[in-house]
Amino acid sequence: MEDPTLDITAFQQHLLSWYESERRDLPWRRTKEPYKIWVSEVMLQQTRVDTVIPYYERFIEAFPTSESFAYANEELVLKMWEGLGYYSRVKNLQKGVREVVESYGGQVPSTRKDISKLKGVGPYTAGAVLSIAYGLPEHAVDGNVMRVLARILLIDEDIQLPRTRKTFEQAVDRLISKEDPSSFNQGLMELGALICKPQRPQCLLCPVQEHCIAYAQGKETQLPVKSKKTKTRRETWQVLVVQDERGRILIQKRPNEGLLASLWSFPLQEQTSPQPIQPVVEHMVTKNVTNGEFLVQLKATQPMQPVKHVFSHVTWLLNPILIQVETLPTDWKEPFALLSIEEAKQRAFGVPFQKIIQQLED
Repeated sequence: MEDPTLDITAFQQHLLSWYESERRDLPWRRTKEPYKIWVSEVMLQQTRVDTVIPYYERFIEAFPTSESFAYANEELVLKMWEGLGYYSRVKNLQKGVREVVESYGGQVPSTRKDISKLKGVGPYTAGAVLSIAYGLPEHAVDGNVMRVLARILLIDEDIQLPRTRKTFEQAVDRLISKEDPSSFNQGLMELGALICKPQRPQCLLCPVQEHCIAYAQGKETQLPVKSKKTKTRRETWQVLVVQDERGRILIQKRPNEGLLASLWSFPLQEQTSPQPIQPVVEHMVTKNVTNGEFLVQLKATQPMQPVKHVFSHVTWLLNPILIQVETLPTDWKEPFALLSIEEAKQRAFGVPFQKIIQQLED
């Protein structure tokens, strides 16, 4: 529970002073443009800072303004995001930015009520943009902030439960610096990233150690309380890597909904009971080309290196098999395409399929 004796002014001063001297020089900290800060916050969700930096820089170079991003080609947008994962986020980001352009003249709203109406903007993103870009004293509670405040204030509520977020939002509202809310919120996040780490908090280096109830009681490693996640299910897929004698490969665009939505992949079949390759390829070809029946001449089949990929709720075990054929039609219907490997690499693929393409190049 919270400590009513906490010296809020001293806590703010110690945190802000530390952040001013120790903060990392990150590209999105060199701007106050709401659009660019919004982009960075979406990228940073469940992704390491070091990973995000080159993505952010390339993205902003390609789409420097909200107007340039709002109506950008989706294929290009997904390619720019390729490897960051959680592709629905960039789709929602583009929809939200389009709303800003169409309804707010390209200016990101500066109130929580309005910004929260935008597609894909939740309480954290709203607070981050409002406090960092506009200097408003709005809470921005992410995992780092919950971990830090759980220890500082000895909050023993389960941070996995949605209702618990309200407790931390109220705590930030009580503690936040009205003079410099941007640095305060970023300071809490930075403290969680650099000092108040999940497993081994570096309490002796902490600038707000004297305010921390958990440290005083020797409970810093017991917090935050976090219930265990349920086990992810496993799915096994056979991946059909069909390649003709000219080295072109057959790829397939995934549906607009679901895992890796709108990205490209190879044709898949769930491997509950593997089917003979020849009939499967025959069916795929004759069904998806416009010139009618086509007899596929298989030259060879060869198992490739299996690929494992862990999503938040499911683990994929992919068993790719290289299927070499003499020739294939060129007139394919959507969602298929027959391309050289170099041409295929210009499309946006999910990470597991990028690994399969890499095997083809090795």
